[in-house]
Amino acid sequence: MLVSIVGATGTGKSAFSLDLAAAMADRGQAVEVVNADAMQLYRGMDVGTAKLPLTERRGIPHHLLDVLDVTDEASVEWYQREARALVDDIVARGAVAVLVGGSGLYVSSVLFDFRFPGTDPVIRAQYEAIADVQGPGALHDLLAERDPASATSIGRFNVRRLVRALEVGDLTGRPLSGTLPEQPSPWRPSTVFGVAEERPVLVERLDRRVEQMWRGGLVDEVRDLLPLGLERGVTAGRAIGYAQAAAQIRGELTEAEAIDATAALTRRYARRQASWFRRYDDVEWSRSGDARAVDRAVARLLG
Repeated sequence: MLVSIVGATGTGKSAFSLDLAAAMADRGQAVEVVNADAMQLYRGMDVGTAKLPLTERRGIPHHLLDVLDVTDEASVEWYQREARALVDDIVARGAVAVLVGGSGLYVSSVLFDFRFPGTDPVIRAQYEAIADVQGPGALHDLLAERDPASATSIGRFNVRRLVRALEVGDLTGRPLSGTLPEQPSPWRPSTVFGVAEERPVLVERLDRRVEQMWRGGLVDEVRDLLPLGLERGVTAGRAIGYAQAAAQIRGELTEAEAIDATAALTRRYARRQASWFRRYDDVEWSRSGDARAVDRAVARLLG
C-alpha cells in the first residue's frame, strides 16, 4: 500500500505521518516513511529544513534522509528512481509506504506516471551562459514567453529549474508544463492525505519558524557546511534560509535582513506548494492539528 501526505511547509505533515504510523501499528500494520522534501535529502541540513531528529521518529523507519552531500545535485529523475525502488521494497515486505513531503514535483514523480525527457549538454550550456551573463531574470522572461505556466511555478530565481524547463522545451517541442499532464495516470494505487491551514494562521506560523531557525543555530549550521562546499551545491546552495544565512556570514545581509528575506521566500514557497497540491484529485484534506484526522485516515486505509 502506498500512502502520501502532502501540503505546504509548516502545516504539520511530519506530525501527521508519525501519528498515522503509530495508529496503524496499533492495528498491527507496519509503516515506513519515505521522505519527499528535496532539501532533507542533504546531510547536515537539519535546522533549516525542520528535519526530524532520529530521537523523534518514534522508532519508525525513515528513508531518503541524509543521503546526499551538499555538493551533490538532486534531480527529480534520480529521486523518482530511488523513491520508487524503496516503495516497491517496503510494499513487498508487507509494510505501508508513506511518502511525506512538500516538494510537489518530487511527490508527483512517484505517485504518477511521469516520464522525463533526456538532456542535451549543449542546449543546457547555452542557457546557463545566459544566466551567467544576464542573470536568472533573463531566463525567466524567456520561459514566460514560451511556457507561462512553468515560469509562474518555478519563479525568477531557480536557475537550475529554469534551464531545465527551457531545455525540455527545445528537446521536445512542448512546454515542460505540457509534459506533466494535469491528470496523469497513477504509477500504482495510492491514497493521498493533505494537511492545510488558513493562510493568515500559516503565515504567522512560518514567520515564527524562520525566527526559530536563527535562534536554533541555522547560522552555525551553515558556517559548518560552507567548508564542505555548500555554496558550490547547485541544489543545496540555493535552499531557502541557507543562502540567506550564508549572505549574513559574508556580511552582505544583516541578521534582520536575512530573516526577513527568508520569511518572505518561505511564504511565497508555501503558496506555490498549496497551489500545486490543490490540483490533485481525491485528496482527503484536514486542518493542522485535527485530532480526528488520523482516525479517519486509519479507517479509510484499514477499514
